[in-house]
Amino acid sequence: MRLSAKALAIVSAILWGASVLLVGLTNLAAPSYGGNFLHGLSSVYPGFHASRTVLDVLVGMGYGLVDGAVAGYLFALLYNIFVQRVEKA
Repeated sequence: MRLSAKALAIVSAILWGASVLLVGLTNLAAPSYGGNFLHGLSSVYPGFHASRTVLDVLVGMGYGLVDGAVAGYLFALLYNIFVQRVEKA
């Protein structure tokens, strides 16, 4: 069974982008929540800083959307390659 690369990219983008958005917004309301997670993201995403502003939360969400889409698409491609090889065997 093959995976739809486009569908998995969309789902992954929504899930990861929403996760970053939710943690960022919760951190704005409760500063002790998710600080280490956001600092970890700021070390990976250029231009994103865990400075607790709405703009940074939106920038992080944007990076999360793109990152999730790329990861989901690549996962589906690799999965389909390996499934195709197993089915031939």
